[in-house]
Amino acid sequence: MPLGGGNKCGRCQTTVYFAEEVLCDGRSFHKSCFLCMVCKKSLDSTTVAVHDDEVYCKACYGKKYGPKGYGYGQGAGTLIKHKPAPHRPTTNPNPSKLAQRFGGSEKCPRCGKAVYAAEKVIGAGSSWHKTGCFTCAQCGKSLESTTLADKDGEIYCKACYGKNFGPKGFGYGQGAGALSHTQ
Repeated sequence: MPLGGGNKCGRCQTTVYFAEEVLCDGRSFHKSCFLCMVCKKSLDSTTVAVHDDEVYCKACYGKKYGPKGYGYGQGAGTLIKHKPAPHRPTTNPNPSKLAQRFGGSEKCPRCGKAVYAAEKVIGAGSSWHKTGCFTCAQCGKSLESTTLADKDGEIYCKACYGKNFGPKGFGYGQGAGALSHTQ
C-alpha cells in the first residue's frame, strides 16, 4: 500500500481508501467504479465476471465470451426454450375430492369471487368473505354465524329478517322477538 492513502483503483487509477474499497481478483476498485465494462451496471461478488483484467456483469460476459452457435441465444446460459402450452381448465364435471379441496376454491355468493381459508366464514350453507360480504343484505350490518338468518340463499341480521319475513298483524311489534301475549 503506498504512503498517504490506499491502493490505486483498477478503473480510474486514483487512490482508493478503505471505506470505499471493493476487492476483486486481487485489485481494488472504488464502489462507484466497480461497474460492468459494457452495460455500466453496478457489480457485486455475485454478479461479477473477470476476463483479461476487465470486469463484466455475468450477462454481458456471457454475451461476449460465452459459447456461440445454434441453440445458444445471447451467450452462456440462454438456451432456447419452447413456450409451454396455455393452461386449459378441465372439462370434467366431477373433479376428485382432492381437486375440490385444494385445486378449486368455493365462490362467495355475494361477490362471486373465490373464498380462501384465511378469509372464509360459513353461513346459510355457503362460504362467504368475512369482510365486506358477510353482511346483512338489507342494512349492511356485519354478521356472525350466531346473528344471521337466511332466506332464499341471502343472509340478513335477525332484526331485518324479522321485519321483512317475520309474522305480521295485530300483536306483532316490529318483527320477530316482539311478540306480546293477548287473551
